[in-house]
Amino acid sequence: MTSILDSDTLGAFCRHTHVEVAGAAKGPLAGLTFGVKDIYDVAGAGTAFGNPDWLATHPIATKTSPPVERLLQAGARLIGKTQTDELAFSINGINAHYGRPINVNAPGRLTGGSSSGSASAVAGGLCNFALGSDTGGSVRLPASFCGLYGLRTTHGRISLDGARPLAASFDTAGWFTTDMATFAKVGKVLLTDVPAGLSFDRVLIAEDAFALVDASVKDALQGALDRAIKAFGAPRPVTVSAEGLRQWFETFRIIQFAEIWREHGEWIRRTDPKLGPGIKERLQAASALAPADVTRAEAARAEIAKRMAALLEDRTILVLPTVPGIAPLVETPIAELEDFRGRAMNLLCIAGLARLPQMTLPLASFAGCPLGISLIGPARTDEMLIAAAARIADDVIVF
Repeated sequence: MTSILDSDTLGAFCRHTHVEVAGAAKGPLAGLTFGVKDIYDVAGAGTAFGNPDWLATHPIATKTSPPVERLLQAGARLIGKTQTDELAFSINGINAHYGRPINVNAPGRLTGGSSSGSASAVAGGLCNFALGSDTGGSVRLPASFCGLYGLRTTHGRISLDGARPLAASFDTAGWFTTDMATFAKVGKVLLTDVPAGLSFDRVLIAEDAFALVDASVKDALQGALDRAIKAFGAPRPVTVSAEGLRQWFETFRIIQFAEIWREHGEWIRRTDPKLGPGIKERLQAASALAPADVTRAEAARAEIAKRMAALLEDRTILVLPTVPGIAPLVETPIAELEDFRGRAMNLLCIAGLARLPQMTLPLASFAGCPLGISLIGPARTDEMLIAAAARIADDVIVF
């Protein structure tokens, strides 16, 4: 059988940790192919976590991560591991060691990350769906950049055993597809404790989130916003953060950095790995955090979670831009990418801080490039978000 590596002209799949596994002969995903972000273990293969030194200092996996195993048992065929940004600690889609996957839907522009290869592979038609992960936006942002459906699941909803952690209290699993029917099929396999069929009946518009995007981007999103309003009725505008979403991102940043250093600091000190630009500087900042700042940030996060729970009670969804704009050009200077990252994280931090599910829909475009709009729901309403996305997108699915 021909390997995906023979036909992958996008740089989406890993050559250094390549593995293929046949799925069960029968199952709801039989006949479908998928890729897996190279943070998940697959028995018999290495997991590079986007860094050659990590690969060299960690053993070959002896067990397959539970979500990957579920997909295989459902009949899907794993055709390879997909590229990830280094240590999954970036949203650019650039890896200094393994290269940059291509975004076929926005030529000359980035895929976004850190689930860069997964997004590239699905957008490029190399597989039917792909598994990623989302800590600070690593499914939602590349889905928006590449014109895909993507879901950050409720924190803890899908097991991350056998997956490399970044910041444990934010890390979640997610996946990408080009269509809602396939998206829902995968969801039925990965979201195993499906609740009784409920639906949302109230919509909130995050005014302060929309205020963070340029007027031209807001205009480009208006059609998608109108579709959400048509599907769920008259919306109510709200201010998500009284303190300002920039302050929420600062809370996110401090806690995320603290957790990353707690998890990987010892390995970094011991190994002194080669690190790419941006990754190295953020890890240095993580190593220097003051404990008092972390304590204050954790207290602020608790209040943010209460705020979001109150906003989203009674089967309510929140609509907001996924990111501030389209994918940056490949040649964008690092300083400008860091500025875009900060603006994007003002939006992406909301669901992560409150441990909530968020789905992005590829229903808009700007300057000929994809642009996503997002739905955030209460905890453990992942299936309801998928159904809501299908309703907005005018797709019929059975969940």
